[in-house]
Amino acid sequence: MVSCNGGLNQMRAAICDMVTIARYLNVTLIVPELDKTSFWADPSEFQDIFDVNHFITSLRDEVRILKELPPRLKRRVEMGFVYSMPPISWSDISYYHNQILPLIRKYKVVHLNRTDARLANNGQSLDVQKLRCRVNFNALRFTPQIEELGKRVIKLLRQNGPFIVLHLRYEMDMLAFSGCTQGCNNDEVEELTRMRYAYPWWKEKIINSDLKRKDGLCPLTPEETALILRALDIDKNYHIYIAAGEIYGGDRRMASLAAAYPKLVRKETLLGPSDLGFFQNHSSQMAALDYLVSLESDIFIPTYDGNMAKVVQGHRRYLGFKQTILLDRRLLVDLIDQYNNGSLSWIQFSDTVKETHERRRGQPSKRLVIPDRPKEEDYFYANPEECLQQRDGQLSST
Repeated sequence: MVSCNGGLNQMRAAICDMVTIARYLNVTLIVPELDKTSFWADPSEFQDIFDVNHFITSLRDEVRILKELPPRLKRRVEMGFVYSMPPISWSDISYYHNQILPLIRKYKVVHLNRTDARLANNGQSLDVQKLRCRVNFNALRFTPQIEELGKRVIKLLRQNGPFIVLHLRYEMDMLAFSGCTQGCNNDEVEELTRMRYAYPWWKEKIINSDLKRKDGLCPLTPEETALILRALDIDKNYHIYIAAGEIYGGDRRMASLAAAYPKLVRKETLLGPSDLGFFQNHSSQMAALDYLVSLESDIFIPTYDGNMAKVVQGHRRYLGFKQTILLDRRLLVDLIDQYNNGSLSWIQFSDTVKETHERRRGQPSKRLVIPDRPKEEDYFYANPEECLQQRDGQLSST
């Protein structure tokens, strides 16, 4: 049994890992339990987001997956005969063979909790890596209702020509968690700080926003994003779909972006209340809709490298290296500050932004491997290169 933690894409990657681990231990997996206690407090079950029958049948030649424990084992669990633990982060398959399998043999049922990032990025066999991809790209299909709504949004956008998805990570929880307050007024800074202290599992409390921003560890603000899109010569007539929750500061913070790009849209402006009513208070289902639209966009631009940015980037690579502009935030905030204080002209600013992002567009590349520092490596799901086949000196999706 596994309980996932985090938002949709953190859980998505964890599910892929846990299926792969179950397959290589030759044990039965119960359909994963999704996080209902995180900041978003989304009550969705697995089958509310993913097509559970497709998930089970598409993997039946690899691993046995059941919707629930058989009655005999359920009784054991109810009586307390279950071993619950978080696996060690970034472990390879041998850890699960040597440490977890003996526990399953002893207790019959083992419950793994906090399942994010529990399988190493690198050093795994090709079969392990390819199975992770098979789960991610084939088995994890969203429910028909979410898929249909996604197709409708994409069709509405396509009617107007090419479109961009901007994953603008500027929601209240992101800013409170990261301590990034660039452009916020004093009341907002206080509100975000109070929120950070209210969540005990957000470990970092005292944060220097200016230093963090200079180190490239803050999401770009809407104002900074407007400058960067203009510098990259993004056509102002393109429709830009904002894949995000409610932007902190609302219209005041979106003003410069809306002025530069008047064709900003979001799911709430494209769909009626009757379409979105079903999704209210179900943030993971809302995120699933944004995920589908992000996959299909002509260009995907994330303003922060969180889980969605990484998993969508990897999925777009798999779909044929669709253009994803990966912003170098550390460099960009320095350039923005130089431009704003007058030490760089617009032409110098724009030319430097374009030049430094020429090789940051989701092209084929090798995953960065850093032994003993897995958190700093390139994430497997951002660049699953083992699942991308070499052709004519270029990588392309299998």
